[in-house]
Amino acid sequence: MRRNDKEIVDQNIINDILNNSVICRVALFDDEFPYIIPMNYGYQDNSLYFHCAQEGKKIDLIRKNNKVCFEIEQSYEILKDEISCKWTTKYRSIIGLGQMEIISDYHQKLNGLDVIMQQHGKKENEYNSKNVDNIFVLKLNINSISAKQSGDW
Repeated sequence: MRRNDKEIVDQNIINDILNNSVICRVALFDDEFPYIIPMNYGYQDNSLYFHCAQEGKKIDLIRKNNKVCFEIEQSYEILKDEISCKWTTKYRSIIGLGQMEIISDYHQKLNGLDVIMQQHGKKENEYNSKNVDNIFVLKLNINSISAKQSGDW
């Protein structure tokens, strides 16, 4: 990280970002250019969980190469000034690397769905088994994270 003064090293703050954000952007390898997708997620035990259809470009790319990069921002605010060059952004964000796992086992999918639902505020869940059968849950096993912030927190 170029700006060490902006680096977040406090694991409590990093966990706060992971536990209280709602969108994760996942970058996948797609031959010549990266392919990035925003997804809602759940975080638990150094892993991010997502749900998706059982087929499509995302699944095809993960099957070819399951190494991914991801980005999460907790919040941001544009701080304006009369002088254009003094505009700045207040933010907290995480960039990480990991490996994506496709979960097809029914009970493991339920666990992943529970993690996602808890992230968004629902603790007790009821699922339609047909719907669960028709999706995959993706588990991103995090290898490394760097976190950054700007502005007064």
